[in-house]
Formats: sequence, C-alpha cells, structure tokens
Amino acid sequence: MHAFDVLGDPVRRRILELLADGEMTAGALVDVVRAEFGISQPGVSQHLKVLRDNGFATVRVAGTRRLYAVDTRPLREVDEWLDHFRQFWTNPLQALATELARGRRERRGGDPPTAAPEERNQP
Repeated sequence: MHAFDVLGDPVRRRILELLADGEMTAGALVDVVRAEFGISQPGVSQHLKVLRDNGFATVRVAGTRRLYAVDTRPLREVDEWLDHFRQFWTNPLQALATELARGRRERRGGDPPTAAPEERNQP
C-alpha cells in the first residue's frame, strides 16, 4: 500500500496524531477513536494493523497490553516527496509573514497608513 493510501484515511491519520504525542495502549486508542468516529474495537484494530504492516506504527507487548508508537521512517519518505512541492506554499507563506509583520509595525506606531484620496478632500 502506498504511503498516501495509508494516510488518506481519516481514522489512520487521527491514530498517528494521537501517537505523535507518545506511546499509547491499544485500549486507549480504541476509546478515543470509537468516541470520535463511532467505529468498533475490531475496526480500530484493522486500522492499527494497516499502520503496522505499512511501517507507520510499531507495537510492543508489555504484559497483557499492546503499546503503539509512531515509526517516523515512512513519514520522512512522505516529507521528502512533498519537498518537490514546497515551493508552491513556502514563498506565499513568507510573503504573508512579511505583510503581517508590516501591519504590526504600523499598529505599534510606525508610519501611519496614508489616507485614501477621497478621505483627504473632505472637510
């Protein structure tokens, strides 16, 4: 399965978001995902299996519990692939940051914005 096929499912993305905060038990994952998506424990287990089988998550057994964690290798591969496209949003975001900074300077007492021509001619 291609990485974007794995990440294309909102349940699997949510599981990865939860695991990004640290290792979690299967039971804790089931509780959150069931509450948010209304799917059963076997359904959540299937999503965890897809994540494990495709290298996005690891599992370790601790007594009777299964502890899941993110494996970052496939995410790094996705990031490398996305690197080809970053140019489409990096420059516009940098321009936006510049405009926001300019607006903050003006509000702090920098050069006041000039009035529109129609405002200058009013008594």
